[in-house]
Amino acid sequence: MGNTSRPKENALANRIYQQLKDEIFSFHLLPGDRFTETQVAERYGVSRTPVRGALYRLEREGFLQVYFRSGWSVRSIDFERLDQLYDLRVVLEDAAVSRICEAPQTVDLSALTEVWLVDPAERFTDGNRVAALDEAFHQGLVLATGNREMAAVHQDVTEKIRIVRRLDFTNPARIQATYDEHAQLLRLLIQRKAAQASILLRSHIEASKAEVRKITLHNLHAARQQNLAQGQTAAAVEEQGAGH
Repeated sequence: MGNTSRPKENALANRIYQQLKDEIFSFHLLPGDRFTETQVAERYGVSRTPVRGALYRLEREGFLQVYFRSGWSVRSIDFERLDQLYDLRVVLEDAAVSRICEAPQTVDLSALTEVWLVDPAERFTDGNRVAALDEAFHQGLVLATGNREMAAVHQDVTEKIRIVRRLDFTNPARIQATYDEHAQLLRLLIQRKAAQASILLRSHIEASKAEVRKITLHNLHAARQQNLAQGQTAAAVEEQGAGH
């Protein structure tokens, strides 16, 4: 029985983990919001076991704080930690660029060129679709080196920044810039121009990081203002009811 139920619990825990993480970064759950395992379990219609697994995973990643006997709360967004993760991403991808350009034999980048070296009319415009393609592009650069350990570390970084990174693709102009810069980077790699490719890669990632920070701060402010307005409306309705 335990052998058949454990995979199901793990799948549930992963689903709840992703949904809670989405709620944190879409600001449905704000920094300081508190809740219990029971409340989350009831909301998702599951037992507390997979919920507990999801919550402790988010706690290990720094998104939640646990209070003994009194539930959980959402931590403030750690921009310093995100900056450090982006810095590590730059180190890994810059190393990949160098290895691709300096490889004894030409590295096959055809899977990436088929996606990114396309006519503007053939470009995808859906933000979620492009976010997934962008992630695959940068992972593809690291995988192209053949270094599995480097790829594993890069995958770990990718998973930790995935939720905030996708915010970059809510702006149509950023989607077009991503296509342009990926295409330019691929051309430089094919020509083995390592120095120019490195400069472009770094500026590309820095621009994405800056956009994500700006959108995150804006969305956080907007969500707080909305919560404040809702609280004031609820208080006014309650006051009117008491007056009657």
